[in-house]
Amino acid sequence: MNTVGIKDVALRAGVSMATVSNVLNRPDKVAPGTRERVEEAIDVLGYVPNMVAQQLTGSRSSGMVGLVLFDVRNPFLSDIARGAEDLLHTAGQPVMLCNTDVLPEKEERYLKLLAQQNAAGALVTPADLSKGWLDGLRARGLRVVLLDNTDAHPEVCSVAVDDVAGADAAVTHLLARGHQRIAFVTGPMHMRQSRDRLAGSRRALERAGRPADALNVVETSAFTVDQGRRAGERLLTVSERASGVFCANDLLALGVMQTAFRAELRVPDDLAIVGYDDIHSAATAGVPLTSVHVGGYELGKAAAELLLDEDRPGHTHRRLVFPPRLIERRSS
Repeated sequence: MNTVGIKDVALRAGVSMATVSNVLNRPDKVAPGTRERVEEAIDVLGYVPNMVAQQLTGSRSSGMVGLVLFDVRNPFLSDIARGAEDLLHTAGQPVMLCNTDVLPEKEERYLKLLAQQNAAGALVTPADLSKGWLDGLRARGLRVVLLDNTDAHPEVCSVAVDDVAGADAAVTHLLARGHQRIAFVTGPMHMRQSRDRLAGSRRALERAGRPADALNVVETSAFTVDQGRRAGERLLTVSERASGVFCANDLLALGVMQTAFRAELRVPDDLAIVGYDDIHSAATAGVPLTSVHVGGYELGKAAAELLLDEDRPGHTHRRLVFPPRLIERRSS
């Protein structure tokens, strides 16, 4: 049986082999009419790209993009993934979803794999962002767009939400409702999301004339409902229980709410709760959850656009920061 090669596709479509390669690897660089002729030739001939050969020649495989996220079960991150995937699909670039569990060694394995596969790039929620980490990616030739609110690395594109402002709005809301004892429940403090949302919470307290250390901070090991339940149990055992709780994401908030219900507390009369991310289930919780809306779908789409833009002449690295907004519901 004769093997169909890229030369056969080029002859049938009446184009050069370089044009066929561009259709396979960088379809956005090819005029729509030409791309359609090449794709038709591929379908008629049954051509299957040789990925090993592509890697040996240094081309970017099939234009694959890695989505390297710290917890793919998190609905907010799922929204980011969907926004990115929808846009990349229209550009003809497949997506590889990678879950790191905030483990640097697991993240490292995925990024190494993407580099070995000559991926077009990666959208990453970094486990531990540093200059050395970025230098390592560049040494591998892997382009990235960070899903991280940092202004310390202008040499790379990034997309994020202003978490300091979002947390400020959440705690300001609780203060306006008359809450004097406020707790902040968050995931691992080494993550930027936790640090920024803590900073915003303290900023709101200071502006209200309250000492920043008046905030009762409860750190958990993950941004999950189970960890929220455990945090809720800790909050209910202290002698001076908080009357208002701001959680660094909605999953934690829903877990705290479940614990409150089990303790026969009324939400918000006995315990007001505010979350962050405004995931779909926030509005349908037992008591609809007040939350800071951040638009994960739009975030993922913008990150994918920045990655695709790196192939275009005159590209400059940009940092896009989306403004959050508080969505008030019955929980507070």
